[in-house]
Amino acid sequence: MELALWIAIVVIALIIVLWFFPVALWFQAILSGVHVSLIHLVLMRWRGVSPRTVVFALITGTKAGLSLKANELEAHYLAKGNVTRVVMALISANKANIPLDFKMAAAIDLAGRDVLDAVQMSVNPKVIDTPPVTAVAKDGIQLIAKARVTVRANIKQLVGGAGEETVLARVGEDIVSSIGSSESHKSVLENPDSISKLVLHKGLDAGTAFEILSIDIADIDVGKNIGAVLQMDQAEADKNIAQARAEERRAMAVALEQEQKAAAQEARAKVIEAEAQVPLAMAEAFRSGNLGIMDYYRMKNIQADTEMREGIARQQ
Repeated sequence: MELALWIAIVVIALIIVLWFFPVALWFQAILSGVHVSLIHLVLMRWRGVSPRTVVFALITGTKAGLSLKANELEAHYLAKGNVTRVVMALISANKANIPLDFKMAAAIDLAGRDVLDAVQMSVNPKVIDTPPVTAVAKDGIQLIAKARVTVRANIKQLVGGAGEETVLARVGEDIVSSIGSSESHKSVLENPDSISKLVLHKGLDAGTAFEILSIDIADIDVGKNIGAVLQMDQAEADKNIAQARAEERRAMAVALEQEQKAAAQEARAKVIEAEAQVPLAMAEAFRSGNLGIMDYYRMKNIQADTEMREGIARQQ
């Protein structure tokens, strides 16, 4: 029992010692040509750094011909960076003759971009398909264009540079401008490459994390006749305005006619009222002696003669 206990104690002590002193990892580094002391590995563990990650990165970089420093890798690990991706990116850049140092690669990685994908995109350009872009030529015909933008990563602009959305927005804006400046939609359909050439030479990749290699018009479809639609809408609006004005004039005429009828009725009422006063005035004249019976008969004869003459004139 005592022997078993001592064996267990020795095994536990050996495991603890090997955990604090990664002898196997240190020996592997020595065999790979990486010079890192055993004390340094122990201190890495105390500082919260994974010695295995740093040592394997050093070994991979050294075998690929890179000159890496353990302190730099350790600092990048403590900054929550991806040490393995950074070293792989440096190796890919070195093989492709792309100028990239550890400081730049670490900055790109800490900025939230995948530095390895960026290097691979620099070697193998990426094709981005734009969404359908709708524009109208000067003849009023709508065109719907789709473009393919070939880009590669601009390593120097990855930190602080705009992304794919900005590139697509700029390309779409210039396609609209190019089509809109065309005299006829037929010229655009005949020479779609004129759009890509015009857009390509405008430096749309300025301030972005990419370099535009080519812009190709993949498809152009004819849409609506916007000019005709606008003319129809304008004609309909003019018709509605004319109808409204005509209705306004008709309402004014009706109101004027009603006003005139009301005035005529008022005048007729006044005449009737005046005629009703005549018998009263004549009666008063008889009573006061200002009008005699003979004067009355003469007035009646004059009225009869006047009515007869008016009747003859109407018959003629």
